[in-house]
Amino acid sequence: MEQGNSFPPFFGEAPRIAVHDPLAAFLGAGDGCITYGYADAVKLAGHSCPTVASAYLMTRAALAALYPDTLPRRGELRVEVRDPADEGVAGVIGNVAGLLTGAAGEGGFHGLGGRFVRRDLLHFGVPMTGQLRFTRTDNGESVEVSANAQMVGGDPRMRELLPRAVTGMATPEEVAQFGALWQERVRRLLLEHADDPNVISVERVEAGAVHG
Repeated sequence: MEQGNSFPPFFGEAPRIAVHDPLAAFLGAGDGCITYGYADAVKLAGHSCPTVASAYLMTRAALAALYPDTLPRRGELRVEVRDPADEGVAGVIGNVAGLLTGAAGEGGFHGLGGRFVRRDLLHFGVPMTGQLRFTRTDNGESVEVSANAQMVGGDPRMRELLPRAVTGMATPEEVAQFGALWQERVRRLLLEHADDPNVISVERVEAGAVHG
């Protein structure tokens, strides 16, 4: 029997991201309007952490800046990540951004009759000031976004609990406490700092300044 998700309640309270996917509409999956929640990013990544939350919020901020008056067009955005895919958490960040925008690497959808191409819209190791760059493929407008999750510090008790938890020395109660404290930091990031420019920053890229 299928089991439901037992995510923390704040997952459902986090900002949601609405997009329009022309391919989904073309293939009859409703009208193409799709709404993503933070839980969708967690399902993709398999875990909830400040990196996943930051990637979600960076993508949300970029889409709001590029589409101030209309739904973002999923599948019509190029996403570039500053760090190489195998460095640090770049791969996780790129995957979350790809989920929300439809941008994919060389294994992505090749399109239908030259339309709806998703392949080669996601690139890593691209020099830039920000962490991520989003570019509309229809008009070339581009923004760079960065996250400073360090501004949202965790509970000091996590420093003591983490080594015990990862080495298997922690009691079940300590493991549960560590998880709760970990998710509390994620909750604060998503609910209290989603629109904080000191945590999630957006910079518009001047036309002609994007290379690669």
